[in-house]
Amino acid sequence: MFQGFSQQAVDFLWGIRFNNERSWFLEHKQEYLTYVAEPLRQLGEEVQQVMEEKYPELGLNLHVSRIYRDARRLHGRGPYKDHLWLTLRRPKERWVSLPAFYFEIAPEYYSFGMGCYDPTPVTMAKLRARIDRDPKPLEKLARKLKGSGFELEGEMYKRPKGDPGPLLSPWYNRKSISLTRDENCEGLLFQPELAEQVAQGFCFLKPYYEYLMDLSGDPPPDTM
Repeated sequence: MFQGFSQQAVDFLWGIRFNNERSWFLEHKQEYLTYVAEPLRQLGEEVQQVMEEKYPELGLNLHVSRIYRDARRLHGRGPYKDHLWLTLRRPKERWVSLPAFYFEIAPEYYSFGMGCYDPTPVTMAKLRARIDRDPKPLEKLARKLKGSGFELEGEMYKRPKGDPGPLLSPWYNRKSISLTRDENCEGLLFQPELAEQVAQGFCFLKPYYEYLMDLSGDPPPDTM
């Protein structure tokens, strides 16, 4: 049962950030397993259970990140990650092009939300075409997002694709989309109630998840 993270988890993540080498990690590996890996999995399992009970039709699978970086993508960085995450997502081969719920813990923050992190250009073109065709459903969601604690994020196109108005332009002109809530490493991070906070956030984001997921069924637009 998830009991919250501990200060030892935060201390370990700071440690690996400044000592990103094999010898340090091996010396502190049990701290990673006890204070980071196990609570992260417990949190994911509790939140997944809530989502499965409320929305079994979503068919969300739990995936917990490994601390080891892909050796092919180190690019001068150390072999270990200094932030870990979990996702609840559909079991698709190219899942990064589809929306997923996430929780992430780092030395200086924790974050949770939902996003489409590597959508194809076709996916974002479908979003723009849907906004052009019928903006009202997303307008309703965009208004509801204000004051929710979640922020719309994602890389913007250098050249705007269009201007559907101030409310929807931030959605229309992004290469990727995420709805994110960032918190300092304090308070609920160290309490069992963190699982409730994350689950409630995911429940709030469900309509946004479904809106993005449904894009896969839209016909490809004539123009990109």
